[in-house]
Amino acid sequence: MTASTYEAVIGLEVHAELLTRSKMFCGCPVVDSTQAEPNTAVCEICTGMPGTLPVINQRAVEYALRVALALRCQVAETSVFARKNYFYPDLPKGYQISQYELPLAQQGWLSIDVGSGEQRVRVRRVHLEEDTGKLFHREGYSLVDYNRSGVPLLEIVSEPDMHSVEEVKAYATALRSLLRYLEVNSGDMEKGVIRFEANVSVRPSGSETLGTRTEIKNLNSFRALVRSIAFEIERQSRLLDAGKTVVQETLGWDEVRGVTLSQRSKEEAHDYRYFPEPDLPPLHVSAEWAERVRAELPELPDARRARFRERYRLTPYVASILTAERAIADFYEDALAAAPQVSPEKTANWISGELFALLNQAALDIDACRVTPRALGELVSMVESGEISAASGKAVLAEIFQAGGRPQDVVRARGLAQLNDPQEIERLVERVLQENPQQVQQYLDGKETVSQWLFGQVMRAARGRANPRVIREVLERALRSMEENPPTA
Repeated sequence: MTASTYEAVIGLEVHAELLTRSKMFCGCPVVDSTQAEPNTAVCEICTGMPGTLPVINQRAVEYALRVALALRCQVAETSVFARKNYFYPDLPKGYQISQYELPLAQQGWLSIDVGSGEQRVRVRRVHLEEDTGKLFHREGYSLVDYNRSGVPLLEIVSEPDMHSVEEVKAYATALRSLLRYLEVNSGDMEKGVIRFEANVSVRPSGSETLGTRTEIKNLNSFRALVRSIAFEIERQSRLLDAGKTVVQETLGWDEVRGVTLSQRSKEEAHDYRYFPEPDLPPLHVSAEWAERVRAELPELPDARRARFRERYRLTPYVASILTAERAIADFYEDALAAAPQVSPEKTANWISGELFALLNQAALDIDACRVTPRALGELVSMVESGEISAASGKAVLAEIFQAGGRPQDVVRARGLAQLNDPQEIERLVERVLQENPQQVQQYLDGKETVSQWLFGQVMRAARGRANPRVIREVLERALRSMEENPPTA
């Protein structure tokens, strides 16, 4: 058998830090653990000193509710925090406060867009916990920074509903987009604010029996997620082909070598010796509180994508990229409002084409862009009305991308206004035809492609400022007249 004769079964656990100002159970500030001085945002509570008492962060609970409700989960009226016991240097208490038997929410789903259309991935549970510290390994020793210890962490666990790396990437991308829409997570994966753990198994195609699964830990990029799962599917398939068994274990991913590595045998729930956190009361979420949070939810990505397709007649692809980020979708609709006379498709093309190219080159998010939605809308309007050419429009966009400002000011300062006067263009056409009698004769002799060369000469004479549509109309009329009344030698 080969890998193609097996079916992969994949579930994903996603850990997302919440954008609260303080930690999950204490008043320590949440700081950027990649920038702040180590061990400066710590206290006796988040480092687990004896005699201290944790207190639940209400804002973290509200952020978690946003996500749970956006994922169509059933929110528990009562959930319980538990101690997850294990020893590791980045865990100062010797246990992690998490939720186990009674999580905040269960039984939701997320819609993903794959090549075959949209499909649902079920969400098993959404629960709150605290993050761990961070280890830094040096030659011969390790250092630990507890700034991240105690930061509110949301764990989102899917059902094993995915069967390819394409589906996994679509799910992970959609979930990141949702978290950013809800403004509960920055989505900055380079800083580790979203981390993935993939549970992977394979089984013979057509079988309903699950194979032995492995868990790949601490994946912090889409690239690592996709490559590690693809490798693991192939590795497990080769083992089964050779008549060997897959061992249930926890794996790490070596990005440089492109392989998964065994870290330890897979723990089961009983290995963590869960028991209710004695220092925290049960968490009660009233129906009124949940409904208030639901009412404050923004329009979600899948709903906005559907609306863009229906209202603005955008293709599925363009609607998808314009709604992937809330800031981009807002920018687009604000640009439309600034130029309501312009086709929504034209504005979408300028954003997804020219503006995205500039943003990618500068490695900027749209929030940091100097081009305002109003300026973009006005620019597209100027191009579509014929006030400036498309080429001039691109030059103007590049200039205001660098320096800001309004397109009208750049057009005026650089003399880019398009020439639309038919009489002026007629004079240019007449001059070009008089200066190029040989090419005119070639056209009259039947070489029609020469008209394109003559068009270029007129555009050159107008220094690129003349309206191409008007040039073509005037030039075709002049050539047609010469055909009907050939010039005398």
